[in-house]
Amino acid sequence: MYLTPRQAQIVELAKSRGRVMVEQLAQTFGMTPQTIRRDLNDLCNNGQLVRIHGGALYPTTNENLEYEQRRMIAAEAKQAIGEATARLIPDNSSLFINIGTTTEAVAKALLVRNGLLVITNNINVANILRESPSIEVILSGGVVRHSDGALVGETAVDFFNRFKVDYAIIGTSAIDASGALLDFDLREVSVAQAIMANAAHIILVTDATKFDRRAPMRIADISRIDTFVTDHCPLPGFRQLLNEYKVRLLETRP
Repeated sequence: MYLTPRQAQIVELAKSRGRVMVEQLAQTFGMTPQTIRRDLNDLCNNGQLVRIHGGALYPTTNENLEYEQRRMIAAEAKQAIGEATARLIPDNSSLFINIGTTTEAVAKALLVRNGLLVITNNINVANILRESPSIEVILSGGVVRHSDGALVGETAVDFFNRFKVDYAIIGTSAIDASGALLDFDLREVSVAQAIMANAAHIILVTDATKFDRRAPMRIADISRIDTFVTDHCPLPGFRQLLNEYKVRLLETRP
C-alpha cells in the first residue's frame, strides 16, 4: 500500500505508542478530525492498524485472527469444552449463545438436547441448531459482521434486553491475569454485556490459549461468571481469583 507522508508518520506514532487517537492526531498534524479518520480508515482497511473507538492500535501478534484460522486453533480442546458445557444444560431450558468458535462447539454438542430455546447473535450457531426439530432458535437483529457472521450493534443489544433466560454461554477473545475478559470489538462487547445482564447463570467457555492473548476492550470481570469451562487454567493466580469469587471451574484437561 502507498502511504502518504502523514499516514507513514501515523503508523510510526502508533508503533511507538501502541495506539493513536483521532483528536491527538488532529492537533499534531493540524488537520480536521474527519481527515484523520479517513487516514485511519485507509490504514486499518489495509491492515496497517487496527481500529478502536476514537482511534487505532498498532497490530501485534496478539491482534484478532481470521475466524477460519481461529476454528483450527485448539480444535480438539474446543470440542471437549463444548461437550462438557452441553452436559450442564438441562432439557427444556432457555439460553443465550454469543459469537465465537468455542460457542459453536457448544452448539454442536447441544444437538442431543430437547426442548431448548436458544437466542443468539451468531449466524453460525443458528445454522448448527436449526438441524434439530426439538430446539427453537431465535436470531437477533443487528449489523452482520462479515468476518465471522456476528450480529452486532444497538439493535442486537436492544434485542437481548427483551429476554430473561436460564443460561448465557459466552466466549471471549482474551483473558487477563487480573481477571478481565477482553474483546476487540466495542459493538460485540456491548452485546456480550447485554447477554450477561439478562441470564440467571453465566457460563464462560474458552480454551487456554486465550490466557496468552491481549485485546483492548473489557467485557467484564471474572467475578461476573458463575461457571468457567476450559481445557486447562494455567495460572495459579487466576485459580485463586476463581476461588475468591466462587466461580466453578471445569477443566477438560486438568
